[in-house]
Amino acid sequence: MKSKAGQSQGLLLFRLNYTQLFALGTLKIRELVPYVPLAKIPKSHPHVLGAATVRGSTIPVIDMAAAIGFRPIAEEDKANSYIIITDCQRMLIGFMVREIDKIMECNWRDIEAPSGNLGANAFLTGVTRYENQLVQLMDVELLLSKIFPEDPNTKRAALTDIQREKLKPLKILLVDDSKVARKQLSDALDSLNISYQVTANGQEALDIMLQAAANNKPIDLLVSDIEMPGLDGYELAFAVRDNPLLERAYIILHTSLSSEISVSQAKQVGANEALTKFDAHELVNAMLRGANQVTEPA
Repeated sequence: MKSKAGQSQGLLLFRLNYTQLFALGTLKIRELVPYVPLAKIPKSHPHVLGAATVRGSTIPVIDMAAAIGFRPIAEEDKANSYIIITDCQRMLIGFMVREIDKIMECNWRDIEAPSGNLGANAFLTGVTRYENQLVQLMDVELLLSKIFPEDPNTKRAALTDIQREKLKPLKILLVDDSKVARKQLSDALDSLNISYQVTANGQEALDIMLQAAANNKPIDLLVSDIEMPGLDGYELAFAVRDNPLLERAYIILHTSLSSEISVSQAKQVGANEALTKFDAHELVNAMLRGANQVTEPA
């Protein structure tokens, strides 16, 4: 059995106002840049402040506070602000924040689902605590989907009748803590008339797989995000491969991180494939490869 990936990662803590702590996983972060003058981008989204030139790259910069419904960063405060350069969904994007706090180590199991009474709840994937302070993890994928809407064509993939018949009998489980990612995955399969189950966290996914196996209807294809609170995608893949009742499932892990490290770690824990950006065509092709494998005689 392959060795298990680590359960902890760094979180960058920052502030969008003077009272609340927010966080991004450090794997998503390329660089922290003190405020630099921005060039205006014609006809850009209102929350795009402009473009920064960093190490030769022109990077759009978003006012994160305004984007999630908070008071925009005032002009007089920008000189003391920071730009978090992220590498997400194969794009370099900058987020202007009011203040950088610190980097902390966090175990994914210490991150909980956000409760319904948090003001920015729609843009959160989880919450944790640092020195008795609530830390709210941002759903960057959802935020970016509001600023840069996906081309509707990326949500669709074409199948031949033969390919569709290969997928239709299979038990498919989709797992992602991001609302926008779950909708992307669901839209892709709905457009193809392929049935599936979907859940928002790894532990529930594992429970679903165990129950399905107990009912002699095991999950054939598992499509899971990597960065999730609680049981993350790496741990979920490891648990599936480590259980004789589940191990034949074809595992496709996906991540918004543009990182070869994520792909390498996915293979180490037993995933068959790892995708670094949502693309309906790539996903369906990966599922078809999985269908060919799981239908082969044991």
